[in-house]
Amino acid sequence: MSVYHIVFSPTGGTKKVSDIFTASFSSESILIDLTERSRDFSSCSFAETDTCIVSVPSYGGRVPDIAVTRLRQMNGNGASAILIAVYGNRAYDDTFAELQDVLADSGFSCIAAVAAVAEHSIMRQYAAGRPNAQDAETLTRFAENIRAKMEAGSLSSHLNLPGNRPYREYGGVPLKPAAGKSCNRCGLCADKCPTGAIDTATPSQTDPKLCISCMRCMAICPQHARSLNKALHAAASLKLKKACSGRKENELFL
Repeated sequence: MSVYHIVFSPTGGTKKVSDIFTASFSSESILIDLTERSRDFSSCSFAETDTCIVSVPSYGGRVPDIAVTRLRQMNGNGASAILIAVYGNRAYDDTFAELQDVLADSGFSCIAAVAAVAEHSIMRQYAAGRPNAQDAETLTRFAENIRAKMEAGSLSSHLNLPGNRPYREYGGVPLKPAAGKSCNRCGLCADKCPTGAIDTATPSQTDPKLCISCMRCMAICPQHARSLNKALHAAASLKLKKACSGRKENELFL
């Protein structure tokens, strides 16, 4: 049996959650990074005895489209899947429903799921510093619980998860990072953009149709040259204040 750590995490929050969980679940795992544009995901084929921990962020209560596309290219062959949906303290809405459907269509057997909170990737004041030590304890307990039930053979593939079908509509957000004068055209943002939205020759140019507002370019820019429109960011932060205020707890579904 092999354990695969399949994760889409442009700014690192989802991977922090997934790293804690995966390390507690198994001492060894194989990482598959869903943000890698150059990878041939159709070559990812698993065995029925494998366990795949699939972690995605919730964007507007949905799985990011590019992650869906890449997961659909994989061949599960009956491998067990543990679903992890990470959200910025608002809600995960239909993320589980969509992720479960995508994985089932790709031949995975969905046996357990975890909803976890991480610092919001755009409005970073919400869930700031999470996952923290308390979250780590909870995620470790969840991983150990799932592992024990798997070994006892007491988990069912008929996993009942929250979410609606059809899924809620999500058209993206208007906040798109733009390059400022301090951009030195190093090209790191273009190279690491999960969707290829940033032009390699002129990194100051971003295709708004391809940009999914994942904020990776802002997070990795060594010059801190990329930023959001301050007025739009302030308005969006205010709009989410009520929904994102107050600590939300991680959840386990078996």
